[in-house]
Amino acid sequence: MDKDVNRLAEWLAYRRRVAVISGAGCSTASGIGDYRDDDGSWKRNPPVQMQDFVRDQATRRRYWARSMLGWPMMSRARPNGAHAALAAMETRGWLNGLITQNVDGLHQAAGHRQVLDLHGRLAEVVCLQCDVRYPRSAMQQLLHRSNAFMQDVMASAAPDGDADIADDLDLSAFRVPDCRRCGGVLKPDVVFYGDSVPRTRVAEAYAMVESADALLVVGSSLMVFSSFRFCRRAQELGLPMAAVNRGVTRADQWIDLKIEDDCARVLPAVLESMDGKEKV
Repeated sequence: MDKDVNRLAEWLAYRRRVAVISGAGCSTASGIGDYRDDDGSWKRNPPVQMQDFVRDQATRRRYWARSMLGWPMMSRARPNGAHAALAAMETRGWLNGLITQNVDGLHQAAGHRQVLDLHGRLAEVVCLQCDVRYPRSAMQQLLHRSNAFMQDVMASAAPDGDADIADDLDLSAFRVPDCRRCGGVLKPDVVFYGDSVPRTRVAEAYAMVESADALLVVGSSLMVFSSFRFCRRAQELGLPMAAVNRGVTRADQWIDLKIEDDCARVLPAVLESMDGKEKV
C-alpha cells in the first residue's frame, strides 16, 4: 500500500482546493453496511422507493418496523479513520468542501465542518404534509411505545439504519406514528430512491465542484446519478480526479489516480505521509 499512499499524497500536495465526494465505503469501517459489491452490483434488494412509501401503508409499516430495529445499531456508529483523516485535511486547509451521499452524520461527528449532506440526514424525521421536523430519537420512543411486540424480533443490521427481518413476519399490528401537528405521514429526512435531491442542494454541490481545483472520490461507486453528475461536471471543467474505492466506479474513464483499497486504511496513511510537508 505504501506506493499508493505516496502517489495520492503527491497528488494532493499539488492541489489547494480539493472537493470530495464520499459514499458508503467511507462508513463501512464504522459498522455501517453498503449496498453494492466491487462490481457495482446490488448486494441486496434495492432500498424502498419513494412512491411506494407514500402510497402504500404496508410499505410504510415494513419500513418503520425495520428502521425501529436498525436505528439503534446506526446511532451507535462512530467515525473511523477515513472520517478523521478528511476532517484533518479540512483543518489544514487542503479541501474545498465535502459532498457526502451518506446519511449517518459521521463526517460531522469527526469534526468536519464544510459538509453537504446530499441525501439528507437520518437523525431527523419530516412530515410530508406540514414539513415539521422531529428528532429521530423521539420517533424511536414512539415506535417502541406503540410496538412492544417487536422487542423480541430477530434482526440483522442493514445499510442506512435499516435492518433485515423475516419476509413472512406479520406486521399488520405494527403502528406507525403520525405527525403530532397535522396527522400527516412521517418519513426520515433523507432522499429515498425515486425522489429528487432538492435543487438548492444540487446547486450548492455544483458550486463546490466548480470552485475546486481537483475532485477526490472516497468510498463511492458513483452508480447513482445524484453523485455521478458532479464527476461529469468536473470532467467538463478539466479537473483532475482521484478515487479511493474498492471496486469499479461509474467515472473510472475520467479518474487519473485510483486506489482500490479501504479508505479507512489509505487516508490516515496519506495524512501521515503529508504531515510536516508544505503544500506545493
